[in-house]
Order: sequence, then structure tokens, then C-alpha cells
Amino acid sequence: MDRLRLRELMLATGGRLRDVDAVDAPFERVCIDSREVRQGDVFWAIEGERHNGHDFTVQAIERNAVLNVVSAKRAPEIAGPCLIVDETRTALGRFAQWYRNQIDTLVIGVTGSVGKTTTRELIYSALSSQFQGVRSQSNFNNEIGLPLTLLNLESHHEFAVLEMGASAVGDIELLCQLAVPEVGVVTAIGPAHLRTFGSLAAIVQTKGELLEQLPTTGFAVLPGDDAILRQLADRAPCPVIFVGQGDDNQIRATKVEVQAGSLRFRCEGDEFDIPVTGRHVLSNALCAIAIGLEIGIAPRVLAAGLSTFVAVPGRCHAIQVGPWTVIDDTYNASPLSVSAGCRLLHELSVSKLGQRLLVLGDMRELADTACIEHERIGSLVAELQIDRLLVCGEHANDVVRGAKQNGMKSYQIAAASDAETLFTVLDCWLEPNDVLLVKGSRVTRMERVIEWLKERATQDNHGQNWQRYCA
Repeated sequence: MDRLRLRELMLATGGRLRDVDAVDAPFERVCIDSREVRQGDVFWAIEGERHNGHDFTVQAIERNAVLNVVSAKRAPEIAGPCLIVDETRTALGRFAQWYRNQIDTLVIGVTGSVGKTTTRELIYSALSSQFQGVRSQSNFNNEIGLPLTLLNLESHHEFAVLEMGASAVGDIELLCQLAVPEVGVVTAIGPAHLRTFGSLAAIVQTKGELLEQLPTTGFAVLPGDDAILRQLADRAPCPVIFVGQGDDNQIRATKVEVQAGSLRFRCEGDEFDIPVTGRHVLSNALCAIAIGLEIGIAPRVLAAGLSTFVAVPGRCHAIQVGPWTVIDDTYNASPLSVSAGCRLLHELSVSKLGQRLLVLGDMRELADTACIEHERIGSLVAELQIDRLLVCGEHANDVVRGAKQNGMKSYQIAAASDAETLFTVLDCWLEPNDVLLVKGSRVTRMERVIEWLKERATQDNHGQNWQRYCA
């Protein structure tokens, strides 16, 4: 953040300063975690699901915060310098919106049911080859995280890539009003968070809000091989660039090759070799390339930038664990992302002795469609002739049923009721040169499988320490 004065903070939020000696005192950073407060920071007290920032204002002042931003209802019980606002979340958005309007930076919004984080990182890698910028950190993609990212902007930054998440209609529109994006990317649309959205139609409506909020002077980038996204383009008041492999896309990839840890293709006359796993990442990479080309970066420079891409752990990240190739895709799971993962596993080459294994936990937040969506995944696994299927969770039997109905043999399938059983089965199945895809929704904690595999690879006696991961 550029240096600001407390007076500007007060005016931007509409708040009231109390017990502040110098209204022109400077600050350069906003913090919502009292443990991370540094001297001169503004501590913003946010009420969260598990903690309330108002309970930590004393600690913030002890760490030399210049003041606390607090809600009016809690202000009487909080001592020390304060900025009192009606509600701190709303005030944070108001302040970030004001600050964004002071900075002349190209803002790129990225949304979609899957692939947001990977696309965000690809765009950042591509554009950083020539320009300075920032992007959302971690999963900062909501009404708290996005304002904090905006407040990381400084005058010398030339671009910002902002991930935009949603759980209900209107969420993306609200984030766009804060960020004022000039470029919009929608990665893909499919059933996810149905518990809160209610229907696929509501998801389509919400993701399209990003396109509707773009200015006529901006542009949108969409995967053109996706029929749903093609239709969504009509909602954009600005030019739309389609990317993909089909002839009707402006930016096309040819000669695509997929290996564990490498995606190679030709585009705009240049060779691209990106250290990422999966054909499904191709459209995300092409979105990054399209934005780079549109703002004047040469293809060879984009190729160099994308070659430095670092996959985010837990998001289709290929790693070598002992004698096995493991695709760590444990961060989350939806029907779209699991289907893409299955096709990736099918496409990856294995040695004559190796086998392909899918280790899958539940896909959550699918509401009434959960049983059928899990069954469809099982059917796809059988169709793609994946060698082994190991599932756990509430809907494990739905996946098994789909696989068996489509011809997968019983000896190829196992359903585990708990982590202990899962590790026992996996211990029996594993062979050198196997390729494993590990995936599941966040709450299923499938990263435990990755931890177990790493431990297993270091043991002389198979399965010696697996019990420690079953808690």
C-alpha cells in the first residue's frame, strides 16, 4: 500500500476517530491478524466464524498498531486509539474500493467453478515477464480477501490478478464493484457449491456477473471450446477473446503434449513448455497468453514467463514420491475437476510394470445431486480403463456402483470406511512405477494420503508407520 494518512482512512470509510492524537499520522499497511501486526499498522477487527478480531485489539496496540478499526457496537468496550465504523467488513470493502480508485493499475478478475487459482498464477507468471504486479494470495477471493489484495497495490504496480469466488448470486457483482476489473476471465462452469447456489443456472448467472461488470473499453477471455462459456459471452459489453484448440478460437493451441509435470504446445508461432500437469490446464494457460498478447507482450516473452510457473501444492501438482509418480490434487474436488483428473490419469504414460490408481474422497456441497454425480465419476473411471479405484467417504459406494455398472471388475475397486482401511488397501496395491491421482474435497483431508505415501517411501518395512495418519 502507498503511504496514507489516518484522515484519509476516516474520510474513505465514513468512520469516526477516537483517542487519536495526530489525524495526519501515516500508515502503509492494514492487518486483520493481531499476531502479524507490525509497528505503524492499522489493525482491522473482523468478526469471523471462529474468532472475533475485536477480542484482540489490546494485542494489536501492544504490537504498536497505530489504531484499531472497530464496529460501533463493540467500540465502548475497546480502549485506545480507534476508528469507529458501522460494521468492519463493509468498511473494509469501502476503503479498498476508495483506494483502488486512487491507483491506475490494470485489474484482471478471474472466476469460475474450477481452475481459478491455477489460472491466476498462470496469468501472473505470464505478465510478470514484462510488468510488475500483484495477485491474490492463498484463497483470498471473497469480500475480505479481495479488499486485502487491493490494499497490497502500490503506485508502481502495473497489473493485479484477482481471484473472485462466490457462493450465491450477486457475490461476483459485489466483488467487481470493489475491484473495478477491466479484464475478465471465466475458467469453467459446473456443479459446485450447490448447497448454497441451489442450481447450475444460478452458478451460470453468478459467474457471468464478472463479464457484465466489465467496461466497454475492457475485454474478456473465455475458453471457446466450452459451449456454456460461448453463450456467456453475450453478457459482456466489451470484446471477447476465445481460446482453445478449435478453429473458431482467436488464440489456438496445436501439437499438445501432456506429461507428468509438463504441458507442451504451439501457440502464435512459438513453443510453450509449462511445468504443470494436465491437458485441462491448457485453456487456463491460453487465457494467460491471450491477456499477455492483448497488452503487448511478445509470444516468446510469454513463453519464458510461463516456463517459470510453479504449481500450487494440492492443485494438480505432480511430484515424485519414491518409485511412484503422484498427482497431488487434494485441495478440493467437484465433478468438473474430478472428471478432468480422471482424463489426466488416463492420458499419462506408465511403464509396463506400472498401473494407474485413483484415490478419491467425497465431492462435497453437491446437495441432491451428490449420489448421481459420484456415480458418474465411477462410470467415467471404468470408461477410461483406470487400473485401480480406491474410494472413501459417505459416497464411496455410489462411485463403486457407477464403476461396476460400466464394467470395472471388483478386484480393481475398493471402498474404505476410514483412513486406516484406505492405507491398508493402498499398501497392498502399490507397485513400483505406479501413477496415482489423489483427490477429494477439502474436508476429506486427502492430503493425508500424500503424507502417508512419503512416509511409506522411506520405510524398509511396508506400512510401518501408517497408523499415525489415521487420527
